[in-house]
Amino acid sequence: MNQPQNNPAKKVIVIGAGPAGLAAAHELVKLGASVEVFEASKHIGGMARSFELFGQRVDCGPHRFFSKDKIVNQFFRETVKDQFTLVNRLTRIYYNGSFFNYPLKIFNVLRNLSPVQVVAILYSFGYQKLFPMKSPKSFEDWVTDRFGKKLFNIFFKTYSEKLWGIPCSKIDADWAAQRIKTLTLFQAVINALVGDKDQKHKTLVDQFAYPNGGTGAIYENAARYVNQNGGQVQLEKPIRKVIVENGEAKGVVLASGETKLADAVISTMPLTLMVKGLDNVPADVLSACGSLYFRNTILVYFEVNHTRLFPDNWIYIHSSEVRHGRLTNFRNWCPSLYRDKNTSILCMEFWAFEQDEIWKDSDENISRLGIEELHKIKLVPAHAEVLNTFVLKIPKCYPVYETGYREKMDVISKYLDSIENLYPIGRYGAFKYNNQDHSILMGVLAARKIVSNAAVNLWEINTDTEYQEEGKIKDVLIQ
Repeated sequence: MNQPQNNPAKKVIVIGAGPAGLAAAHELVKLGASVEVFEASKHIGGMARSFELFGQRVDCGPHRFFSKDKIVNQFFRETVKDQFTLVNRLTRIYYNGSFFNYPLKIFNVLRNLSPVQVVAILYSFGYQKLFPMKSPKSFEDWVTDRFGKKLFNIFFKTYSEKLWGIPCSKIDADWAAQRIKTLTLFQAVINALVGDKDQKHKTLVDQFAYPNGGTGAIYENAARYVNQNGGQVQLEKPIRKVIVENGEAKGVVLASGETKLADAVISTMPLTLMVKGLDNVPADVLSACGSLYFRNTILVYFEVNHTRLFPDNWIYIHSSEVRHGRLTNFRNWCPSLYRDKNTSILCMEFWAFEQDEIWKDSDENISRLGIEELHKIKLVPAHAEVLNTFVLKIPKCYPVYETGYREKMDVISKYLDSIENLYPIGRYGAFKYNNQDHSILMGVLAARKIVSNAAVNLWEINTDTEYQEEGKIKDVLIQ
């Protein structure tokens, strides 16, 4: 393997074996660097991992891959090669006992909403256009300003408050700006009537590439490549702290007490934990870290003796009558997941904080709640039997964008930028609600920045207005 002439055998430590960490390690090995990856858990892939369950293969909730970015797609091609399936996407919204197609279909909307509701939506939308907000600060303000109050209450409020655990008035507008982007009600209506022929909006993409071994196969293959080409991916090796001397990252101390030195450190561990572990952190930085927090996920898997439950890949549950917020049907992804089994595996998602009762509750009680909610929204017919259940609790999954978080992040990022050779990236590491596409991009660009001094601001990834998932699937992967 040829090493770059300007940086021969640079030694880099990567904290975390999720999408960002392994994308960085994969690229570093390609560029000739010496790489050690330390992962606290015994799993590869982080939140995007796949695993065996009930004789089938599943992910940690739904993870689809779709990006027009050349760097991201190059990583996908190198790790997955031709071992993927093009999956037709169907995702719907469940609200008030009805299913709403997405992209919107005008007759579906008219059938599911009463004439009074339709008039109310149009009225509130028109009112908002006549009296727009000058500078929306919260998620509620941002969505209301673009869609009107009525549509906000129907399609955004309940789901978002389930996910984040705080009122929409306290969720920062950044969440909407990063996820909803430029889609407007007018454009949605046009798409409903004539279709979104150019597939301009990430919520309207209707096909995605999916690795035959589950989304975790991307990262399992990346880890294998690293190990086979001179790097090391070590599991069950948690980090106690990053070593910083004279304003420069010098390595890490493992939980075991062992010290590992390096020329640079890439961290994908939760940002707040990483910063709090550093020595001599200024008080204002520690205070900023103390005000940031994450949301946890509870995944409940059900094996059901039925193969035709509902056609969606996943469904967003906007109804307030149940507590869960999303339901995935892995039977509708690709045959390599369910193999020769004549059952379906569903994955129900609850979100919680550490102090919430459901987070502390037993797997048995959570499974019982999940089964009750399946039947309440009638997604499992009465004659279908739930054969097995499995509960997986994952802490610190979602960085909470509470209003004012950006000011806190500015304090933290300014401090971390003063430490040379330290690169916090990924959903956890940069405190950004990344899709795996964004985390892959962060990882690859961090590697290039270290080895080749590439001019890139890693903090700016996933803050622009152009989402990575634009473009047609045939243009980005079938070349």
